[in-house]
Amino acid sequence: MFEKRQGIVVWLHHLKQIKNLRRFGNIHYVSKRLKYCVLYCNMDETEQITKKLQALPFVKTVEPSYKPFLKMEFENSKPDKAKEYDYKVGI
Repeated sequence: MFEKRQGIVVWLHHLKQIKNLRRFGNIHYVSKRLKYCVLYCNMDETEQITKKLQALPFVKTVEPSYKPFLKMEFENSKPDKAKEYDYKVGI
């Protein structure tokens, strides 16, 4: 039902060509100061899109996001007893 998505960070020389990147995926964020944008696309198309993006003349570098491959379940997710009592104090 839902397709897995992956982010791609595209570093640019100039921000004029941001509109041209819309055809490769959904633009999630654009940093004007650091001149990069975060683009989301389907995971199975990520390699092809990165090759196409690297071939563009206004693109410096292309970096894929590693978030889909990270383990998001942490071992010590239970809060400490001391901190638990701190939250109850107050109101």
